[in-house]
Amino acid sequence: MPQRPVIPPPHRSTVTELLHAAERAVAGAGVELTTSGSTGQPKRVVLAASALRASATATAERVGGQGHWLLALPSNHVAGWQVVVRSAVAGTVPTRIEGPFTVDAFRRAAQRLPEGPRLVSLVPTQLLRLLDDDAGTSALAGFTAVLIGGAALPAPLRRRAEAAGVRLHRTYGMTETSGGCVYDGTPLTGVEVRLDEGRVLLGGPVLADGYADDPALTAQRFDTDALGKRWFVTDDAGELTEDGVLQLLGRIDDLINTGGFKVAPRPVEEALHQLPGVREALVLGVPDPEWGQRVAAVLVGADDRSVKHTVPPDTRAVRDALRDHLPAHALPRQVLWLSELPMLASGKPDRVALRAMCAGSDGTMDPYRGPRSELNPEGDPCSG
Repeated sequence: MPQRPVIPPPHRSTVTELLHAAERAVAGAGVELTTSGSTGQPKRVVLAASALRASATATAERVGGQGHWLLALPSNHVAGWQVVVRSAVAGTVPTRIEGPFTVDAFRRAAQRLPEGPRLVSLVPTQLLRLLDDDAGTSALAGFTAVLIGGAALPAPLRRRAEAAGVRLHRTYGMTETSGGCVYDGTPLTGVEVRLDEGRVLLGGPVLADGYADDPALTAQRFDTDALGKRWFVTDDAGELTEDGVLQLLGRIDDLINTGGFKVAPRPVEEALHQLPGVREALVLGVPDPEWGQRVAAVLVGADDRSVKHTVPPDTRAVRDALRDHLPAHALPRQVLWLSELPMLASGKPDRVALRAMCAGSDGTMDPYRGPRSELNPEGDPCSG
């Protein structure tokens, strides 16, 4: 009788309990993980032991070998779980950050790591917080490899990290691929990437068996081609360069159809990150009675008060600042400034909550004003 897949213990279980669960999973039981639900209903994904081992082995190969991992992400989601799995495969014990993620907590955990190669997996928000602090930057620069995934890594943030001596690897993957399976645009050993009318498909030994108790969804998302090769059909749009490097454009369902034009959020976010005074940027499509959807930009301002010549916090000024960098149809019609982005437990931005903030309770918005809602009764944070 097949072993029942391991369900990871709660994140705040002891490291020993987490490690024992991972050892059982890679020994043959496999694991059942729940997706983050960043775009809707979470799904239960079943990953075989062979997929977990393939992912851990290929990651070690890409980052230069086995090492000691720092656990900085929730272990009940795939990015944090794979840190525990990689430790189990390597025969090491992960060092976990105690309590909520802070710069001081990260630094203290890094000091507890044993001698030898140091490895960590982070989301961009964590990277940003560490780079904003001298002690955090120094601690981060001492790692052999820093995996960054879960959300897009803005080019300015990547350049800051590299200038500080941080050895980054941008990762792309999901629960259905045992976590990151494409590093810096290049697939890990055994992983294959192809495009189907711009949609990214992923194949290889890291693929999940499917969704627990949902054969219909499994058949829909895991396709077998004429040669018998399995592919996971992602929700992401991408391009392949002549050298075979994958460039992501955003999620298929995040492509914004505004006035008959298709707008990919990723290029708009990159342009917004170039504006002085913008610390974080996320672009969404929001229902609009005139345009079908409008391009909405959610921005977090720089904390550094020394930043000069920042963009005025109104929609018209942001549009004017971007006119030389984006086509007219891609310019945001709505700008929402927040002190910080709402995040899911997995570390990903909560797009559902942000879209609700921008859309308002009735989904309407006056020209150059923010949506009225209980959160924003006057529409002022989005005004322009």
